[in-house]
Amino acid sequence: MENRLVINNEKTNLLELEEHMYHLVDVDKPNVFRNLFPYDEVPKIAFNERIVPHNMPKDIWITDTTFRDGQQSREPYTTEQIVTIYDYLHRLGGPNGLIRQSEFFLYSKKDRDAVYKCLERGYRFPEVTSWIRATKQDFELVKDIGLKETGILVSCSDYHIFYKMKKTRKQALEQYLSVVRDCLEFGISPRCHLEDITRADIYGFVVPFCVELMKLMDEYKIPVKIRACDTMGYGVNFAGAVIPRSVQGIIYALNKHAGVPNELLEWHGHNDFYKAVTNSTTAWLYGACGVNCSLFGIGERTGNTPLEAMVFEYAQLKGTLNGADTTVITELAEYYQKELDFDVPEQTPFVGKNFNITRAGIHADGLLKNEEIYNIFDTDKFLNRPVQVAVSNTSGLAGIAHWINTHYKLRVENKIDKSEPIVAEVKKWVDKEYDEGRVTSITDEELERVVAENAQTLNLTLPEL
Repeated sequence: MENRLVINNEKTNLLELEEHMYHLVDVDKPNVFRNLFPYDEVPKIAFNERIVPHNMPKDIWITDTTFRDGQQSREPYTTEQIVTIYDYLHRLGGPNGLIRQSEFFLYSKKDRDAVYKCLERGYRFPEVTSWIRATKQDFELVKDIGLKETGILVSCSDYHIFYKMKKTRKQALEQYLSVVRDCLEFGISPRCHLEDITRADIYGFVVPFCVELMKLMDEYKIPVKIRACDTMGYGVNFAGAVIPRSVQGIIYALNKHAGVPNELLEWHGHNDFYKAVTNSTTAWLYGACGVNCSLFGIGERTGNTPLEAMVFEYAQLKGTLNGADTTVITELAEYYQKELDFDVPEQTPFVGKNFNITRAGIHADGLLKNEEIYNIFDTDKFLNRPVQVAVSNTSGLAGIAHWINTHYKLRVENKIDKSEPIVAEVKKWVDKEYDEGRVTSITDEELERVVAENAQTLNLTLPEL
């Protein structure tokens, strides 16, 4: 204690005692945190009340894994589909690079062709990067294509090191450092994917490993990024939770104790316990500049952090979209549905069919008076998705009036209210349907026909669809 330096923290303007150095703990038996992860019980969230401070960087961003982790859980994309989606990501992220990078597989000719074609686009954002295993053979693929950065799989929990790799911690660390050094020797910036970090020994392996990576970065003067991968979705954002499950505890350890700069820190979450979005936001709040996502959360098992969700998390935290074009999100959802036969669940926020549709009649009455009452924001402006109502036996006159106004995109001066005769006539037809035993919502096509018939009877003109 007496020999440790007292230094000034220029960010907090407080004197701090220099931190201890953390050395590799090369255990004989794996530490699988059986007290937290008893396999025959539900995992446990424990607390030690150790609190770390908020530390959100000035600049935060999103990175994309749609073509890597996202592609592992679905039919592979064609080269043309990858390039099309990459174009969409470029437009969505905007000129300031809210979507900073996109990572690709290199193993098949199809994937390599897609990489070449995306590089030919010449976009600054998202930057094209790759992903490889920590082997010499995989590294040759990166060299051949000539990418500036690649992700490297560096599994960090004893589950993986002992049970999958059949190595000791020291052997794993030496293998990882060897491949990282190979990257640096060729001027390639490595991005180290610390797989299964939420079951890893943070101070016995992860921090000492990252300390060594920072030494290599200093030696070669080339950035070495750290991606903290919550591979199984065990991360939690509760204040005072213990590591390795604490998201803020992990980010603090990597930044403060391993010395990884904020701009080189990234979080990659999975949604096994419904926490992918919250954990990713927490990583931003506590010091990671990057969060790694896939479109619509498509990924292993329950999926990754949905990219579209983090666009709106960014806007809520920063008070700006920083040039991002959120209407592209709707275009992407339509592309996935029409071209890729991907069914977006109807209740999915921002992209599901029903995300801004109300069915209750009393809600529809509120929407007719002021849509802010039951809509999260101006979804027409940000997503080209005006708030809508689904017509059923509970929609009432207000719901039918609102459906007509939104479906036919009537201007303010032409909008009708629930007292109009056409609304009453349509409601009569709807009531008759349910009186005769119908249990499903009325389709848009049915309503179009009924509205057209009654408009003709009442000598009204409605805009053509």
